[in-house]
Amino acid sequence: MTTINRPDPSEYGAYYRKYVDLVPDGSIIEMLLEQIGPTLALAGLEGDKTRHRYAPGKWSLREVVGHLVDSERIFAYRALRIGRGDATPLAGFDQETFVKMGGFDDRPFASLVDEFNLVRQSTVALYKSFPPEAIARTGIANQNPVSVRAIAWIIAGHERHHMNLVREKYLPKA
Repeated sequence: MTTINRPDPSEYGAYYRKYVDLVPDGSIIEMLLEQIGPTLALAGLEGDKTRHRYAPGKWSLREVVGHLVDSERIFAYRALRIGRGDATPLAGFDQETFVKMGGFDDRPFASLVDEFNLVRQSTVALYKSFPPEAIARTGIANQNPVSVRAIAWIIAGHERHHMNLVREKYLPKA
């Protein structure tokens, strides 16, 4: 398997630095796999706890997990397109619209958590399949340069960011 080193800041848009900076040094594939367990552990939460919004206009826990799933699919799609040498600039997406239209509060919470696991396993399989030259490829997504390598770190950092908020805002304090 190809080693995927930490990306240089020139490999991603400035907006994503907050995510990349959350990821510790080490194997990004191992980090992506390690993140599955804590998210799967959320499946035991029930009903109102998963529909709770910590403030008006904020997402419910179900919507947060749905957002993680949708975002990872989009990031992985970008990695696939760029990794395969497609030079077509890729569009951004409106996360608020995706969450609004996702119907996540109407789905069983455990199904959302399971879907996260499946999407993450797919992302890991994709990255394990990339040869070194694909990892190094760059393209344009959401009007910013991005490398396939950087996308892996963005995915991991994005999950970390939201799971930090979940622990802080949604889970009861012990």
